Amino acid sequence: MNVPGLHKFLFEGCAVRGAVVRLTAGWQEALRRRASVGEFPLPVRHLLGEMTAAGMLMQSSIKFDGALILQVHGDGPLKLAVAEVKTDYSFRATAKVISDIPPTAGLSTLANTRGEGRCAIVLDARKRARGTQPYQGVVPLHDDAREPLENFSAVIEHYMLQSEQIDTRMVLAANDEVAAGLLLQRMPSAGLGNLAGGREEDLVGYHEDFNRLSLLAGTLAREELLALDVDTLLHRLFWHERLQRFEPVATRFNCSCGRERVTRMLIGLGQVELQDILAEQGRVEIGCDFCGQQYQFDAVDVGEMFTPARDHPPAPSTLQ
Repeated sequence: MNVPGLHKFLFEGCAVRGAVVRLTAGWQEALRRRASVGEFPLPVRHLLGEMTAAGMLMQSSIKFDGALILQVHGDGPLKLAVAEVKTDYSFRATAKVISDIPPTAGLSTLANTRGEGRCAIVLDARKRARGTQPYQGVVPLHDDAREPLENFSAVIEHYMLQSEQIDTRMVLAANDEVAAGLLLQRMPSAGLGNLAGGREEDLVGYHEDFNRLSLLAGTLAREELLALDVDTLLHRLFWHERLQRFEPVATRFNCSCGRERVTRMLIGLGQVELQDILAEQGRVEIGCDFCGQQYQFDAVDVGEMFTPARDHPPAPSTLQ
């Protein structure tokens, strides 16, 4: 099972579950599409890859029908980074950069220069009732001692422990060819009784299993995560464990933008502003921040937007 994609597994006899994700062709396509309208700096591309891999791993561990969205709101040169993963494991990612970024910048330099950076985890249900808001959890880009978190995996581990009370070990890495991640999670305690026969002394052993396996996961170097196929990686880390592995799940880049959606967004800007753009530029042109697709609207198109038949409510923008 060396194919790219998402690979889930369980440790037999242990209350620990895991997953490995390896994005190759889809990740390369995401970067290529974005480069058509402007390439992100190297540290931003790598952060987006890690965020996308993290989103894949988190989506795999919950029962949820909708989009899981990770957002880094920065107080440095990176104003915003977004990675969205849907239930079918399609993904997209983008960012807003407002000033120059050093080629070796880490998370603190990118988004937490004044200690005000934060990460939002949003669950937007596919069948969300009208008028209800998506679930959102927010975690700062520092730990409880206000020490900056220097990598995105630490941010997610901190969030899972503080907000969800789930012990989590996550290792992430990305370059321009691969975005990859490894996730280990202690299974909820409600499920431990059957595994351990219900005896308290046995449950203690199951809790220790996660600590032991987490230490092994921590030995995984970034270079190994990027270079090794899934079979080799799991064998190298957990060769002495019995793993129950499941069929891998395909992942893909996919952007949900479209002309109709862009039209609804433009209607939200208002007819007066669009007419001003037409007078100045002769057309309204807008590009998708996620995939680079360009949409053009002339005076006739704008006029049709504001006829009664095209009176649509404005669509919310992820990047506002």
